[in-house]
Amino acid sequence: MSAATATNSASRKIERVLLIVNPASRRADRLRRKAVRAFAKAHVSCDVMNTEAPGHATTLAKTHALKYDAVFTLGGDGTLMEVLGALAHHGPPVGVLAGGTGNVVARTLRVPLNPARAIPLLLAGDEATMDLGRLGDGRRFAIGVGVGLDAMMISEAPARLKKRFGFMAYVIGGYKAVLRNQRFTVRLTVDGIVYERPASAVLIANLGAVLNDLVAFGEGILQDDGLLNACVFAPSNLADSLRIFWRMIRKDFGPDPCLFYRSGREFLIETSPLMLAQADGELLTQTPLTVTVDPLAARMLVPKKKTRK
Repeated sequence: MSAATATNSASRKIERVLLIVNPASRRADRLRRKAVRAFAKAHVSCDVMNTEAPGHATTLAKTHALKYDAVFTLGGDGTLMEVLGALAHHGPPVGVLAGGTGNVVARTLRVPLNPARAIPLLLAGDEATMDLGRLGDGRRFAIGVGVGLDAMMISEAPARLKKRFGFMAYVIGGYKAVLRNQRFTVRLTVDGIVYERPASAVLIANLGAVLNDLVAFGEGILQDDGLLNACVFAPSNLADSLRIFWRMIRKDFGPDPCLFYRSGREFLIETSPLMLAQADGELLTQTPLTVTVDPLAARMLVPKKKTRK
């Protein structure tokens, strides 16, 4: 979520929270005690529940969330998405604490990676209502679904590298994927209209920018407009890749033969050959994929925006 996100002040005082912890994630088990101390310091009652397997965060949220003023997750982006999916359109707001490898959502929301700093900011922060994307199997995502380069980046960052290097493991994987620049043909259907193009990466984006607004995917991408945005990147060589990346950092999205954008509500991604895909950093099965928007499905706690003097 970019710095331009519209937020609403939290409507009620948070006195009791549920903290869902994924102890298998890279940082969560080590940071759990810091989080509990931070809630105690803020005079907020905190109940901790650990996940035991993939999908367990969904069960915990559905079973227990309505007893609390807010639910916090301490794990990776996958743990957060399980909880957001479980509480879509109902339930208390969700706060994300960084405990995984990428922590892309936390970084994008400008939530500090240290829970001792993050928790006071979120408790005194705002609520943001945002769209979610939805896959054909019902799973939801906050950032986007990627096919091609970014999925390869994640697959090239095996568990041993993530455990040792953390976020840098994705940088290493991205470097390998860019050098390889595997091209494919995408048949992209947006709200019934078919577009067929060459591509190195296809992203169905919900957020317009990530990593503290450092990297933007395209112009006019909003997380609360009831739309998702298809971004097709088709660099022919390393020079094209570097130019596109530089334009994403500068937020320069004028006409470019290597860029293609379409917004909509329903998407079908078909590729030749079949390609790896990911959603919010979690690897999926290969293409084809169906994606739809779930408008204003998520309530999240975010730090208050700094006002300029």
